[in-house]
Amino acid sequence: MARARLLLPDPGRFGGQRLGEAVARAFGRADLIQFDGSQHTRIFDVLPRGWPAAAATRQMDAGDGAGATWLRADPAHVQPDINGARLLAHGSGLHLTAQDVAAFMPALRPLFGDFGCPIDAPTPSRWYLRLPMQARLPAFSSPEEALGDELFDHLPGSHLSESGGDDRGARRWRALLSEAQVVLHNHPRNGERAAAGLATVNSLWFWGGGVLPDHVHCIAGIVCSDDDSLAAFARLAGAEAQPLPARCPDGLADRDIVIDLRDSRDLAVLQRDWLEPLLEQLAAGGLDELVLDAVDGRGFVFRRRQRLRFWRRPRPRLAE
Repeated sequence: MARARLLLPDPGRFGGQRLGEAVARAFGRADLIQFDGSQHTRIFDVLPRGWPAAAATRQMDAGDGAGATWLRADPAHVQPDINGARLLAHGSGLHLTAQDVAAFMPALRPLFGDFGCPIDAPTPSRWYLRLPMQARLPAFSSPEEALGDELFDHLPGSHLSESGGDDRGARRWRALLSEAQVVLHNHPRNGERAAAGLATVNSLWFWGGGVLPDHVHCIAGIVCSDDDSLAAFARLAGAEAQPLPARCPDGLADRDIVIDLRDSRDLAVLQRDWLEPLLEQLAAGGLDELVLDAVDGRGFVFRRRQRLRFWRRPRPRLAE
């Protein structure tokens, strides 16, 4: 037997979309709980505490994550607007090639070498800065937190700007980012990308800093996700990392599984491709338990014996 856990976005993302009759009835009979902490801490136990995504993905990409502090410096595209600029794309969303990396890296290496943090790119979508083990870093926003938002609100130390304070050299990192933006803005490769109808690489995104953790434990034996950091931590935990399939497999392996559906926006598709098949497997005894884990901490737990709760009213919407 196995347990399945679905990672979902905020239920508010589905708006007024309604569940089908049978699924709404199952939701009405399920146990509603409130999870503590962030989604990734509910899936992984990481020691020391934190989420050093750069070190984890570096280990996955190059196998040399130990012995240094790592910071992601992913390629990014920002769009100026009347109020400043917004992060519109980053990493794999830019569809970079090895030729793009070979063009940009020689221009960026002197800048970051002089700053004391060499830059390299073992994969086109994930770029890294290597720092000493004892390096202290300011707080950086993940690209998911910043995507579509005003850029200034997510720069290191921006929350201290009104008071004139600074945080662990955040001002130096903002200056470094500005210099990198100038280098990238003037790079001829961006002219070639623009002529080909591709987004330019006109910025970097610093995030995920830290050292490789000493211990990682995962609640499941399989993690299905297109998020590179979840895949990297799954591997560190000794779990099997798989890409997210297009829809629920006919039968799940006899191991606990985590399925990352945080990019879901269409409730009808989520219901057809995932909820209905999994609830059928639960009813048939192929699953012991199905847990839905939303990013806001809201959770639903489904078990086979809940079918006896026939007096409960259906729940037609996730966002109620």
